[in-house]
Amino acid sequence: MEKENWYEVSDTSNLISPSLLVYPNRVEMNIEEMISLVDDVKRLRPHIKTHKTAEIIKLQMQHGIRKFKCATIAEGELLGICGADEILLAMPLVGANIIRFIALMEKFPNSEFSTLVDNTGTLQQIAAVASSKKIRVSIWMDINVGMNRTGIAPDENAVVLFRQIEENPNLEAKGFHVYDGHIRHTEFSEQKKAVDTVFETVAALKNRVEEQGIKVKATVAGGSPSFPVHAQRGTVDVAPGTTLLWDARYGELFPYMHFQLAAVLFTRIISKPAPNMLCFDIGHKSIAPEMDFPRVQFLNLPESEQISQSEEHLVVEVKDGSLYEVGEGFYAVPMHICPTVAKYETLQIVENGNLVDEWKVAARNQKITI
Repeated sequence: MEKENWYEVSDTSNLISPSLLVYPNRVEMNIEEMISLVDDVKRLRPHIKTHKTAEIIKLQMQHGIRKFKCATIAEGELLGICGADEILLAMPLVGANIIRFIALMEKFPNSEFSTLVDNTGTLQQIAAVASSKKIRVSIWMDINVGMNRTGIAPDENAVVLFRQIEENPNLEAKGFHVYDGHIRHTEFSEQKKAVDTVFETVAALKNRVEEQGIKVKATVAGGSPSFPVHAQRGTVDVAPGTTLLWDARYGELFPYMHFQLAAVLFTRIISKPAPNMLCFDIGHKSIAPEMDFPRVQFLNLPESEQISQSEEHLVVEVKDGSLYEVGEGFYAVPMHICPTVAKYETLQIVENGNLVDEWKVAARNQKITI
């Protein structure tokens, strides 16, 4: 069995703070848990936006996962470098990113790239570039089921748009893309009911499209919050992302999911500015700051309250500050791991309490080469 303080590094003397530690054995357990929830590993299309790291992509590929989802051109390029079979860039392409996406297709011909559209204007722009290159671009229709971020409502306008994709000689209609990340119930029965209710509108749209003689080949549905529900569906690809590293927020929100915390921040006390006040070196530049306090969940600092944060500092109040010394190291789980990873050039890899490697967060920047 894993020891209670599984996150501790035996020798931190040369460990920079703050650092983001990753535990490969726990990442692998999360991959195995993802696979256990679906009836066929071929239905998994994990998102790489959380980790942006080649080594984690390759760990998944070793377990038979060959399809992936991403959010940026750089992430798409990283997947191409890793040799992924299918790569869905699940962000609307506008401006120069249309040309960059075509460049991805040209650079990695052994990978099948696809993207999504939710309006006629974008569809026509992509089709025009594809026509000029004498190629076909694979397209998913992005459907808005209540997230109100991207997508077209599942109404008659969506039927028209899907027909436009299907009939354009420079486009291939792959199917529907659905993201329902706004549905977040802590009870699985409530989550399932809400996710299923929303998905009924997608199923109804599929029926209306197919009544016109157009085949909807596939559907990619959900992210980490709805993953266990769509995993049971048996008819869709599922696209969890946070499940690879997990974080404190999802751990609290979804107690029915059994993923392991696999990424931990190492931080040190840099000052004791007042009685019972500790200042740590994890400011806005080191951890996702967009949510209310707490920003992290400390693993070895009991009975503390996070009271302020700035660019480089996190100030915490404790009951007895005399128990702690300046320079002392602590471990904290981010509340939101995805934007936290992007703040680090490398992940520090820990096995059996030892620092054994560094993994480059290769797709953290806007571009790799394209």
